[in-house]
Amino acid sequence: MFTSYLRAVKAESLKLKRSPVWLAFFALPMISAFFGTMNYKMNLGVLKSEWYSLWSQHSLFLCYFFMPALIGTYCSYLWRLEHTRHNWNSFLTAPLPLSSLYLGKLTQAIRVSILGNLWIFALFFICGKLAGIQSPFPREALEWFLCGTVGAVVVCCVQLLLSLIIRSFAVPIGIALAGGILGLYMTNHDYGMNYPYSIYCLGMRANNPNMEISISTLVVNSLGYIIIFAVLSVFYLRRHEIAAT
Repeated sequence: MFTSYLRAVKAESLKLKRSPVWLAFFALPMISAFFGTMNYKMNLGVLKSEWYSLWSQHSLFLCYFFMPALIGTYCSYLWRLEHTRHNWNSFLTAPLPLSSLYLGKLTQAIRVSILGNLWIFALFFICGKLAGIQSPFPREALEWFLCGTVGAVVVCCVQLLLSLIIRSFAVPIGIALAGGILGLYMTNHDYGMNYPYSIYCLGMRANNPNMEISISTLVVNSLGYIIIFAVLSVFYLRRHEIAAT
């Protein structure tokens, strides 16, 4: 099983080797960081908590709008080849278990999401120094990163299922964007922990670095969503396999 999984990961890596889609994970956080830093600098009379104020400006649009759409774009791209022509037959008849093939795609989505999160926090640190912040970098940032990464995995699982079922490249991305926007509403009305697109934002403490959350609840809810959407994806693939035979 593990050997099959590694082969699936390697196969997905080869397919994505020259893909330009990962560049969006590099560019969009830079745009968000630039405008967030400018807003912080222009409102120093109000934003007096240095690193925490800067993070509130960096994270709002990035976590609720950009990152869900970025993950949605990458997940749509991961299934793009299978949705073209007759490539489903090749995919379903590959000499690997369907669960391994799915996990290969999920691993790629998680890897890019982690790299995206690392880049987000690197930009946060760089912009803070450029903005003249002299206080120590917040220790809580590691917790934000780890909890945010768990939330990103949830979004990956949701979007992989949507992109698997929906042949259109753009529709799942639109759902991800709408899901992120709705996540802002759900968080403001205390339903964030029960809504998959909000978990990433809560983990990252988007727009509110002083927010207190239950990490155990976040982890348990995230694991529940990850298992549910992963199982549904593999189940759908197996139904597809039966229909193809």
